[in-house]
Amino acid sequence: MTHSEVLIRIYEDAQIKANEANFIPAGLDDDLIRAIDTIALRSESNKGVVTVLTTLLTHKIVEPMQDIRYHQAGMDGGFAGRGIDQSYVTPFMKNVSFPAMAESGWLTRTLEQPMPYTLDYSGKITPIAVKTAFLGIIDHIQEQGMSAEAVLLYFFICLVKQRDSMNVELAKPHSLSISTIIELLEKHFTVKYTGSGASRLPTLALYAAYECMMSEVIRYRDKYLCTLENHTSADKQSGRIGDIDVNYEDGVAFEGVEIKHGIVITRQLITDAYEKFKIYNTDRYYILTTANMDNADWTGINEEIAKIASIHGCQVIVNGVYTTLRYYLRLLNNPADFIHMYVDLLKVDETVKFQHRIAWNDAVSRIA
Repeated sequence: MTHSEVLIRIYEDAQIKANEANFIPAGLDDDLIRAIDTIALRSESNKGVVTVLTTLLTHKIVEPMQDIRYHQAGMDGGFAGRGIDQSYVTPFMKNVSFPAMAESGWLTRTLEQPMPYTLDYSGKITPIAVKTAFLGIIDHIQEQGMSAEAVLLYFFICLVKQRDSMNVELAKPHSLSISTIIELLEKHFTVKYTGSGASRLPTLALYAAYECMMSEVIRYRDKYLCTLENHTSADKQSGRIGDIDVNYEDGVAFEGVEIKHGIVITRQLITDAYEKFKIYNTDRYYILTTANMDNADWTGINEEIAKIASIHGCQVIVNGVYTTLRYYLRLLNNPADFIHMYVDLLKVDETVKFQHRIAWNDAVSRIA
């Protein structure tokens, strides 16, 4: 396994694990966790330490028998850490927007000293807490047999969380045609993201459209748009009937929207949706998907829709997300308002991660 393969594999795992509350890889003791946290918290001001530590951990995974304290080829039993950093680690760190040096962590004078990274290493790494943490982590691995992979995974989880918490300036393109807006959204939804969160994007887009329509479409006069629930909230627990709810002034459900990302709508999904709104005087219920519905069981779907209409009176509408958005945007006086609403949601929604925000800017740059 190459250094690049190790970095990518552990990074992808870290992106997933970063979404799991309080996840810590097995085997890490409290002292080691505190040491990793110390370096992660000061990652922007100690980029050299971050880069060198990442290089050492990665090389230990590639070459388990190597004593990574001997970080220069000129040392007895040593290896060329700087070369590995320049060729693999620093380019990777820049690519994933982790704190990175311009060329190599070994260009930092305090880390380039020709002596092993033992606990008595005399390089003046500051602050002392970072030096103690750095050398302590390496000692845990070389003297106590700690897994370099577990350490690197937790370190990357910390860096992912820090990175994702940072604000990203999001593009707000103007004067786009409706067809271009739909193309832009499709590009944003269908990026091959790692980890969770992508399924939230179509919901945010539909919600942005409703925010615009509430003041422009007569149907929604004297109605109100409910705030978005947390992505993980169960409908039964929240009392909501869909991912998006529009209510009468007295709080009774007027219209609901359920959004599926990449899932073909089935008769059973419609039956399940009916259970959510059957006790309310709901006028319309949309079940929308980004998936291709050409091969769906339309006979069964239409039978279930007709059954609900006859029993309840609610009009259930099954459609594609993109088709629905295209129709909604045509109802607006200025579709550019929709872009502003969508971007504002991308900025604040807790489910949306750094990679989703960067992907939006990338999609805009490709459209422009």
